[in-house]
Amino acid sequence: MPKSTARSRELLELAQRVADDLPPTVAEEAIVTGSVSRGMADDVSDIEMLIVTPETLSLDVCFDHARAAGLTGLATWGAQDTPARRVSGIRDGVPIELVWWSREFAESQIANVLDGQIASSADAIFHGVALRTRGLHGDWRERLSDYPDEVAAAQIEDAALPWGGFAPEGLLTIVRPGERLALVEWMLDGAVRAMRIVFALNRVWVPTTKRLAARVEPLAVKPPRFAERIDEALTEPGATTALLILTELQLDTVELAPSGPNVERARTWLADGADLLRNARR
Repeated sequence: MPKSTARSRELLELAQRVADDLPPTVAEEAIVTGSVSRGMADDVSDIEMLIVTPETLSLDVCFDHARAAGLTGLATWGAQDTPARRVSGIRDGVPIELVWWSREFAESQIANVLDGQIASSADAIFHGVALRTRGLHGDWRERLSDYPDEVAAAQIEDAALPWGGFAPEGLLTIVRPGERLALVEWMLDGAVRAMRIVFALNRVWVPTTKRLAARVEPLAVKPPRFAERIDEALTEPGATTALLILTELQLDTVELAPSGPNVERARTWLADGADLLRNARR
């Protein structure tokens, strides 16, 4: 892990002040996540925090606590019909996002992740920094330190699911002129699925797609130039070449994966698709 940036330290101090201004009886756990917790924050980074409460709070109450903690310009985002509450605001000129979970909901989220549910919250919690804790965060990190083999196998098989089952000639339909949206949609999904496989192979909880190169760099098992090839595919102006770059990366990824029905099908299908795209470029 690179040395923490000066901006990370500044934002961590601000996050601590926010946590200190939340009543301990309300905010049992205050955990800073994202780039600040990893020491990678820069001038455009915000502060992301998970606040764990004894019981589920209403959104209005979360707004009241955020306001009392010095946040202004309050707003919310995302679905409003879940146990999670989300409040965004500004303090000292810095955007801050507070995600509020009840203790019961937090425990259910950890259990769901360990049961195989895809969620970037596992990575956020595992790498989070506790600004206030009653021991829950340490317990969650300990539980998340063991990435079960069966969860990895299920993640890999699920990620490889779309790569087959129809003629690989279907790839040629999205490199036609005027089909850029379909191409980008397919490529983005494929890149994210390849990323899921790589992190599962390394028994590392999948993060968000931000700062991918830095997060992939320490992984032992990965295709060569994994993050760089995704960037090349997504920025290549030629549709056929772009899709070929990504298809070859997907193939290299499943070649590293343990055999399973979806992985085995994907190996053959992606190889055939790559051949078709190479021929289409000639």
